[in-house]
Amino acid sequence: MLRRSILLALAFWLFSAAPCLAQDLWQQQADRLASLLQWRHGSVVAEIGAGNGELTLQAAHRVGPSGKVYTTELGEDQFSHLQELAAKEKNIIAVKAAVAETNLSPACCDSIFMRLVYHHLTRPAEIDASLFSSLKPGGRLAVIDQEPAAGSSVPEGVPANRGGHGIPQEILKSELIAAGFVLETVQNDWPGRTDSRKLYCIVFRKPAP
Repeated sequence: MLRRSILLALAFWLFSAAPCLAQDLWQQQADRLASLLQWRHGSVVAEIGAGNGELTLQAAHRVGPSGKVYTTELGEDQFSHLQELAAKEKNIIAVKAAVAETNLSPACCDSIFMRLVYHHLTRPAEIDASLFSSLKPGGRLAVIDQEPAAGSSVPEGVPANRGGHGIPQEILKSELIAAGFVLETVQNDWPGRTDSRKLYCIVFRKPAP
């Protein structure tokens, strides 16, 4: 009976603590991004493929009311959620993404980031060119992704050279360098993971004239 009570108490603690643990993970990632991308009060940042906007919100808190965070999504439901988030947080602007375009203005951002998005791109060369255009000279791009899962299939429409669900670091680097970016740093110990795979973060810079 005592053992059952202990197990029930532990299960309740894990269930109630889960949102806090998840929130802490978003904060860890945002802290790392803030350092790598040099976020400050007044910075202009964009998240590509923001999902439910957890990292967008973290970024908005870090750039402050004088800063700005563009948050983009393709899916109608997720974009609608981002619009609701933007209505509450005055320094967030929701932008409807396109398959081959960020739909951000040229040279509007100090930095751009995306998390587990790049390996889903069906027209990466065009998106890479759009990302390059959207950054100010000297601006930074952070791509958080993962190596392909063994035995997995490439998502529909995605280039076959990925070799599975994910993207090898060397392919990611080569595509973004071909778009004009300069490789700045590789982080192989990124917080969080999907299934058994660790995440990595690669930071690129748009050269200044």
